[in-house]
Amino acid sequence: MPNTILVKEILEQIETALCTIEKRFESVESVDYFLDTPLGQERLDGLCMLFIAIGESLKNIDKLTEKKLLVKYSNIDWKAIKGLRDILSHHYFDINAEAIYNVCEEELDALHQTINQMITEL
Repeated sequence: MPNTILVKEILEQIETALCTIEKRFESVESVDYFLDTPLGQERLDGLCMLFIAIGESLKNIDKLTEKKLLVKYSNIDWKAIKGLRDILSHHYFDINAEAIYNVCEEELDALHQTINQMITEL
């Protein structure tokens, strides 16, 4: 695969971002935390920024691999992750805190495992 070193570096950056999201989300007990406290709002803002970076990085991986790498890992809805980046970037004032909470609560582990698998297999 062309650009393997660069793709692996990007995947490692994504892995670091996922670790940061997991760490920051540990103390979030419900979506209300994001909505009802200034610290929660700051936490939500930080998580959103990391999701934007992850989505943009995945778009870059698609470009570098001519869309041949992500499709090999069909257990992840890559289009949804990149779409989340677009929503967060272009419709920032319409962020749905519950959606971000649900992604962190329900989707993050599978994504993190898959990213680690991709790093190992490259």
